[in-house]
Amino acid sequence: MSEANLEAVKKLAPDLTTDFPRSPREMLGGYIIAARTLDKCRAALAGTLGEYHYDCPLDNVFFDFTGISGDNFKHFVATGATDGEVETWIGENARKQDRQDIIRWNNKYRDMRRSEMPMELQEFLEGYIPEFIPANKPVYVWFDVYDIEEQRM
Repeated sequence: MSEANLEAVKKLAPDLTTDFPRSPREMLGGYIIAARTLDKCRAALAGTLGEYHYDCPLDNVFFDFTGISGDNFKHFVATGATDGEVETWIGENARKQDRQDIIRWNNKYRDMRRSEMPMELQEFLEGYIPEFIPANKPVYVWFDVYDIEEQRM
């Protein structure tokens, strides 16, 4: 990555050592999870990722559905692309799908309850939720975990 591109990325990157990435519910390019993935990618490139992980299982839900690889996404983000440019790039590089299928996928993950998740994630959340989520904050769907922990709810 050139010095100019690194400086552009740093201007756009959130500092995830002191702040949170966007909610997985927030959309970019018509997809949930994408804006959060972009925040973590920029932070990884800028060295401000903190305890977060780029190309993690949640990011891969987005990558798997769109057919975009984490490496290709990161390579484009490393150009210093803005949110709008990334949105355009996603539109040009994502697997072509019917708009209704994208909406159905977005809603599936927005509304996914723990009981609908793969067993290994259910098992992980059985310990994670009582340890990191206040008892007075009920978790109704998967994304509640992120939004409660990151103080959006």
